[in-house]
Amino acid sequence: MKLVAVVVVKAFTSSEANMFRDTALDVRREVEATLIPSGVKVTLQPGSQVRVTQALGNSYTVYVNGNLVRIDGKDGDALGLIILDEPDINAQDGPIEDKIWSQMRTCFDPEIPVNIVDLGLVYTCDVLPLGKSNYHVAITMTLTAVGCGMGPVLVGEVEEKIRKIHGVTEVKVELVFDPPWARDKMSDEAKLQLGLL
Repeated sequence: MKLVAVVVVKAFTSSEANMFRDTALDVRREVEATLIPSGVKVTLQPGSQVRVTQALGNSYTVYVNGNLVRIDGKDGDALGLIILDEPDINAQDGPIEDKIWSQMRTCFDPEIPVNIVDLGLVYTCDVLPLGKSNYHVAITMTLTAVGCGMGPVLVGEVEEKIRKIHGVTEVKVELVFDPPWARDKMSDEAKLQLGLL
């Protein structure tokens, strides 16, 4: 018996994503994915069976052939799931700083169902005016583990999302490991979500 799941909501909460852990989904078309934690690009073939572990931000994390991989939300149809789109950040009211932090809250560690801001991975965010309405954004961030190959993937995602904000003409995201990340950098909300409070 082949199981097929159809999701009719815009995005999962972490508990809703857990519903699919014991449900095999067949890949419906060839789709590019990123191996976790190495960051290596792979291609999943039609007919491959996967299990969703989380669907947050605009990506799916799935378990396939003994590996975790991340699939862009725009490719949700390849799994028989919805395409995860992002709302237009420029429609949000407020100063540019608020928009930047909102965008970073849509970036998730692929192994932990918490965004990078609440996880405490973003150390600094400086917004420097370049003129009347142009800005340079400089972000310093880290990872939960020094050897994680997903670093370049997360840095690229942050840069891409910040560049979508009107007025941002330059973005530099620096990955640092000093000071090292520790659990005490997490927000109380993140600790609660992960059962650490």
